[in-house]
Amino acid sequence: MSPAKPRLLLVDDAVTSRLALYGMLVGRFDVHTATDGASGIAKAREVQPHIILLDVVMPVMGGLEACRILRDDPATAACPIILVTSLNDEWDIEAGYVNGCTDYIIKPVDREELLAKVDSWLAAALGDAAS
Repeated sequence: MSPAKPRLLLVDDAVTSRLALYGMLVGRFDVHTATDGASGIAKAREVQPHIILLDVVMPVMGGLEACRILRDDPATAACPIILVTSLNDEWDIEAGYVNGCTDYIIKPVDREELLAKVDSWLAAALGDAAS
């Protein structure tokens, strides 16, 4: 029996972006999705992902606020959070880290960069068995 795939939560309101990222990840991870920060928080509490990919600009609740809430929740505080966004100004990147992200990827997403960062943070969070 093969070991369970790491659980990954992908939170992005844009259908095209969500589908593209899902396609890059689905073979290697147990991918769960949400379409805004509020539903992402609820889904994170439900599925307890090993890593979260979080867009910044979303309706209902943006990624920065969701990131802060996830960091303040003992159930999700230690989960690596990678912001995946088109916001690429120095201020935007700094705001991501100030609000608790673990890493930052700028759209359009390079598949190799994405997988390398996800694998690296999963290995740090779960140990080498995850990679």
